[in-house]
Amino acid sequence: MSTFVSIGSITRDVFIKSKGIKTLRSSAFKTGVGECVALGSKIAIENIYYTIGGSAANAAVTFARQELGSACVGRVGDDIRGHEIKKVLGDEHVSTSLLQFDANKYTAYSTILLAASGERSILAYHGAGEFILDKDIPWRRLVKAKWFYITHLAGQCAPLYPKLIRFAAAHGIRIATNPGSTQLSKPDLLRPLLRHVDVFIVNKEEASYLVNIPYSKTDAVFAKLDSWVKGWVVMTDGPKGVSISDGRTRYHAGVLKERRMVDRTGAGDAFGSGFVAELYKNKGDVSRAIQFGSANATSVIEYIGAQEGILRKGQSPTKWGKLKITKQNL
Repeated sequence: MSTFVSIGSITRDVFIKSKGIKTLRSSAFKTGVGECVALGSKIAIENIYYTIGGSAANAAVTFARQELGSACVGRVGDDIRGHEIKKVLGDEHVSTSLLQFDANKYTAYSTILLAASGERSILAYHGAGEFILDKDIPWRRLVKAKWFYITHLAGQCAPLYPKLIRFAAAHGIRIATNPGSTQLSKPDLLRPLLRHVDVFIVNKEEASYLVNIPYSKTDAVFAKLDSWVKGWVVMTDGPKGVSISDGRTRYHAGVLKERRMVDRTGAGDAFGSGFVAELYKNKGDVSRAIQFGSANATSVIEYIGAQEGILRKGQSPTKWGKLKITKQNL
């Protein structure tokens, strides 16, 4: 069994770039800005890119490129896209023996509309990815893993999330998790699981929502999460960087400056998996893990798609400079 087993979504992604895609500021959109095309018109596409994505697949590629031994648990359709995903992951040296193939549902598929700024909107079809079957997981083989990297489990496979954490805890497998809205929306169910978690990764908005403390009260948010999580709480804050705490020590770092910003897809996955990979490689050196995670994310946003820019073993994590990392004893 591989050292790292990543669990969650695996998708076939298509990226579309077109000058006909315009941005429009309006309160009609949840974020205040929308991507729009003229209704009833035919829009020319300048470029189209086909890639592989999904949080579990992205993390699995990070671990594989660091030559740590990587496998991926997820469900795809028994279709052309599903078998292409298997081939791509195999070419990346990710073990595909834990993939599930669904004869009745299509592989998850995302259409990403890229704005000139590098921001994007994603049209997501979740398909087979929301139906990972417990009975099709070879649990006896998983006991040999050293780490689980558990991402968002939604739909019919949501009940798998607590089972994976309890299974890992019972077998001495370390746990990193970057949960999604399905888990974060049920804090009473999530909270007791966190006492088993070694690395808990959320953004600041998610953290605030989870603990029901205002976003601006960072110390109080951390204090609450530190009391829940056994290990490290990793809280990202967009361009303001990242803060990391285990209740005794808190680290903070800004962000590295990319040479060019092409596409932000997968940056969060790259940071989280990069942080965990380096933490493992360097026996808990948090500063080195922050630097590597940041470099992995910075590299990813310089390319189209979530995986092309993921760092390989031997590539320098200081290529974009060295982060100033502060350390505070609590």
